[in-house]
Amino acid sequence: MNWVVETFSASVGKKLLMAVTGLGFIGFIIVHLLGNLTLFAGREAFTAYVEKLHEYELLIIVAEVGLFLLAVIHVATGFILFFSNRSARTVRYAVKKSGSRRIVGPSIIMPYTGVVILVFVFLHLWNFSFADLTDRTMYDVVTATFSSAIYVAIYVVAVAAVGLHVQHGFWSLFQSLGLNHDKYMPALQTLSIALGVVVGVGFALIPVYIGLSV
Repeated sequence: MNWVVETFSASVGKKLLMAVTGLGFIGFIIVHLLGNLTLFAGREAFTAYVEKLHEYELLIIVAEVGLFLLAVIHVATGFILFFSNRSARTVRYAVKKSGSRRIVGPSIIMPYTGVVILVFVFLHLWNFSFADLTDRTMYDVVTATFSSAIYVAIYVVAVAAVGLHVQHGFWSLFQSLGLNHDKYMPALQTLSIALGVVVGVGFALIPVYIGLSV
């Protein structure tokens, strides 16, 4: 057990945890997007999708518990890495001051898009998972929520952050898993950009479409 503790106590081990848990979230996001796209087919198609999910309630509960555990590990590890790297940079800059400019790239904004996503998840759960369905269907809840231009704007900004997070996370997980190679990394980087665009645009189109339709 000591090697497990030592591995995940090290920076490389933490990055490995981030990669594995992030991959799990990417899989969930893709499945979630595919299900939500039934909204474009109208009330009946989306309602049928939701009812089908309820037939597998036990599996849904297991999946939700699993996602919660992944979220705890991913967020906690992300914060630890962020503050560790920040402390390391502070020490290094104190020893060696340089006038070179820092280029703001995806890796630098990852902690900030992560915070946006975390806040968005709570908002999303509040609006939909904990919604009162006594006298209305989930389709009614979705259309009522996105009838507000403010909510549409919030969701578009939030899913744009999700797209950026997925784009860099998918590409960097290959590095964290030690699978990076000069021969195919450019192709994986292109694939990660495409994946980020699909996720961001795919989710953003839903509130925009519904907001314009109601």
